Amino acid sequence: MKKTIHSLLAAALLWGACATAGKKNSHDMAVNRNLTTFNAMVKALDENYVDSVRTDEAFKAAIAALLGTVDPYTEYYTADETENLRNMTTGEYAGIGSIILVRDGITYISEPLEGSPAYRAGLRAGDKILSVDTVNTLEPKNQNVSKLLRGQAGTQVAITVARPYPEEGTDTVRTYTVTREKVQQPSVPYYGRINGGRTGYVRLTSFIDKSPAEMREALKSFAEGTPVEGVILDLRGNGGGLVESAVEILGDFLPKGTEVLRTRGRDTSLEKTYRTSRKPLMPDVPLVVLIDGGSASASEITAGAIQDLDRGVLVGSRSFGKGLVQGTLPMPYDGLLKVTMAKYYIPSGRLIQALDYSRRNPDGTVAYTPDSLTSVYHTRAGREVRDGGGLQPDTTLTWASPSALLIKLMRDNKIFDFATRFVASHPENPDGEEIITVTDGIYGDFTASLDTVGFDYERRCATLLGHLRDAIREEGYLNDEATAEMDRLEELLKHDLQRDLELKRPEISQYIAEELMTRYGFEKGRIRTELQNDPGITAALEILGDPARYASMLGKPKRK
Repeated sequence: MKKTIHSLLAAALLWGACATAGKKNSHDMAVNRNLTTFNAMVKALDENYVDSVRTDEAFKAAIAALLGTVDPYTEYYTADETENLRNMTTGEYAGIGSIILVRDGITYISEPLEGSPAYRAGLRAGDKILSVDTVNTLEPKNQNVSKLLRGQAGTQVAITVARPYPEEGTDTVRTYTVTREKVQQPSVPYYGRINGGRTGYVRLTSFIDKSPAEMREALKSFAEGTPVEGVILDLRGNGGGLVESAVEILGDFLPKGTEVLRTRGRDTSLEKTYRTSRKPLMPDVPLVVLIDGGSASASEITAGAIQDLDRGVLVGSRSFGKGLVQGTLPMPYDGLLKVTMAKYYIPSGRLIQALDYSRRNPDGTVAYTPDSLTSVYHTRAGREVRDGGGLQPDTTLTWASPSALLIKLMRDNKIFDFATRFVASHPENPDGEEIITVTDGIYGDFTASLDTVGFDYERRCATLLGHLRDAIREEGYLNDEATAEMDRLEELLKHDLQRDLELKRPEISQYIAEELMTRYGFEKGRIRTELQNDPGITAALEILGDPARYASMLGKPKRK
């Protein structure tokens, strides 16, 4: 009997192995068959089509279509594009060190980086770029200005710009010679003490190879002198980056050897575990992490580990939900394929990926996982957390949406243009401080600068009123009396720009202040200004200021 059972088991295992091998062979044969067919089709078209075939464009379209069947994170980079990928992971490139803005076919200096070659040479925000060396950038064929400005470190480039004179309506044309350098964009553009010096604040915008060192510099400053009583790590809008950098940064807050991440690919035997590898700088300091819908990938690894290990409190809105890890593979002719190789699981064991690209709808779209289908996991202290759909913060905030008027002003660059003219007349910050106050005079100058003729923007009341009128008409109730009432209501809600400018003054003034402080204090100045009226900072400080509440949110008793 035992021999019979053993024989049956052996046969079953052999059948399974053969079935698996057969399935793989069938898949490989299908791939080879399709590649052979595609290769033959390309040759047939190239040799027989009545006109010449634009093969480069065709191959780009074919590659894009192939990658479009997997996920948006798997991308192909040609040899010319691999430098862009390297810049993403290092934050470093060779150029003049300035952000540019293109509008109506014209390129402007939007923000020269602090200490950059562009700023040292004299270029300023608002400068209209007329030419780069001998290339007229106003011509449509020459409008890839970014490519013209970049180049080998040590080389020079002549940039001719138009800049407003202090007198209204006049410009001066100047040429600046800039020596290109290796430019390093920081991933921590600002850190400092707030709340009377009691709380440390760090804005982390990406996870590049230098992020851990930048974060460590910030945390060391908080430990100097009188140590801070709490830290706010701001990951809002941080789309992620290198997994290794996230793990290193977690090592500043968690005990050495703490497991913070596991990755699993198609071959589950190749599962990889990530642990912190250094002595933490701040193992016990109360921590709040700010997140929103723009926090993704490495940001979610960091925030998720902090939440799962009850090391800090998450504040804000639900994160993006990207639980996929990419790696790069070399391709022929020096190309690179960035491909999704694994899914990552944070310490509680949950996967926070919001979209399952392997299960598409009939129309090819991918739906979000509904909350009802997510599973419950537990943090180290036993708090309930869920997988799928990103990270749910411990304290949820509703971020205010910009008004239609502000969107119009920003889209048309009205605030940008006003700041350019204002700084031309006021080269130094009138307040002489690290922040600026938008006084009645400054706001009055701004509103006076607007060309109100034809200035129109979508007003929600008017839009909803139009929908209501249409619904009343469709249902047959739009008689004379209803029409008169709708007309009366429409008159009450009639567009009044001056009234709206006064009504929305606090919101608009905030953005004016931020734009002006970008000119006077670079990105650091803008961030400092943002923090003055930031609901996320307010909520974080309230939590950090109440130790009992902080401990309770983490499921821990308050330490004596």
